This record gives sequence, C-alpha cells and structure tokens, in this order.
Amino acid sequence: MSIAEGGIPSPNIWHHPKVYEIENRAVDPDGVIESAMRAIRDWAGATVLDIGCGTGFHLPKFAATAGRVIGVEPHGALADAARRRTQALPNVEVRQGTAQRLPVADSSVDVMHARWAYFFGPGCEPGLAELDRVMRHGGTAFVIDNDGSRSTFGGWFSASYPMIKPAEVERFWTDRGWHRTPLDMGWRFESRADFEAVVRIEFTPKDAERIIASHVGAEVDYAVNLWSKSF
Repeated sequence: MSIAEGGIPSPNIWHHPKVYEIENRAVDPDGVIESAMRAIRDWAGATVLDIGCGTGFHLPKFAATAGRVIGVEPHGALADAARRRTQALPNVEVRQGTAQRLPVADSSVDVMHARWAYFFGPGCEPGLAELDRVMRHGGTAFVIDNDGSRSTFGGWFSASYPMIKPAEVERFWTDRGWHRTPLDMGWRFESRADFEAVVRIEFTPKDAERIIASHVGAEVDYAVNLWSKSF
C-alpha cells in the first residue's frame, strides 16, 4: 500500500472503503450540498479539483458538466479505485498526492471541492497555502465539514469529539475570508444494517454502540457547513 508523503490517515475510508461507499450513497440523498454549491459557483466547463477524492465517488458527478476534473488522493489503493471508477471518462484524471503538496500547476483550478477531507480548521494552513497557489483568479473553493452545533448527527459528533469546538472552527474559517452556508442534508440508508455498519466506522466502539442503541430506524438528520471562498 503506497501513501503519498505527508498523507494524513483517514480513520474511516482508508480502513473500510466498502463501508464508506455505503455511507457515500446515504449522504445527502436530496442533493442539498450540490445545489448549494452550484448556487455559489457552477462548474460547467470549468477545471475542477477534488482534494481527498477517495475512491472517486464524486468525480463522475463533476465530470458530467465540467471541462476537466482532477482528483487528488494520498492513499494509493483508493486512488487506483478512483481511476477504475472513472476510466471511461476522458475528462477525468486521478493523481496521487496530498493537500499540502498538490500535484497541480499554479493558477490552473476554477473550482476546488474537499468533503470531509484534510480541511478541518486549525492545522490545515499548508493546504490553504496550496490553494492560494493553484486557484485561478475568479475561482471558488468549497469545503464541506460537520456542523457539531446542531442536528442529531452533530450531537453525536460533538459528544464523541469534544476537542473539536464548532465556535473555534467557525472563527478559523471566517478569519481567513471564507463564507459559511449552513445546510441540512441527512443520512438515508437502504437498511438498518447499513446504518449500523457506517456508525461503527465513524465512531469509537463505545460511542457507536451507544448511538446504535439510542437511534431508531435508518435515517438521521444531519447538518453540515459548506465553506466557500472566491479567489
């Protein structure tokens, strides 16, 4: 297994890519995030960079209208999976690399997308410096992360990761000129078994069992923050 130098391990997709695929299918079933992104900056005809693209779940969606799509992923096996997923799409390329050392030319990106990948607030400054380098003038960057201040999932997240304080994260982004769009999107699983499997890769064993015991059904209300910045 090859990892790009400086790659920061992901606790979920790196170890459980098949279960994470289930989670990707369950996230945002009504397309709230994509609609909000398009309202800020559409990517039709644009060069799109997906940082931390994993197995490439989002690449075909961008490729449907974008001029060019570049996925960057530090984990070699996941990058290979993303290449297999997009091999029939001529406008998609997957490169192994990290957010803090992007294998992308200066001033070459119109739209950047990072979803639950690297850009979690304090500590991601090297990646932000790389965005300053690769984004074109007039381009827009998007970061999607959990909103721990509200929703059922947000409550679970805040209880399990108390070191991540929503107010501090918000201050980090706003101080750097990013705009917050709060969104309610949701998890909607095909089965209760899928819900339980995903909870178990997102939380510690103790927290996962507590969550599973306390929640009925296979749907969860889930709030995220869409952070955006124009360059």
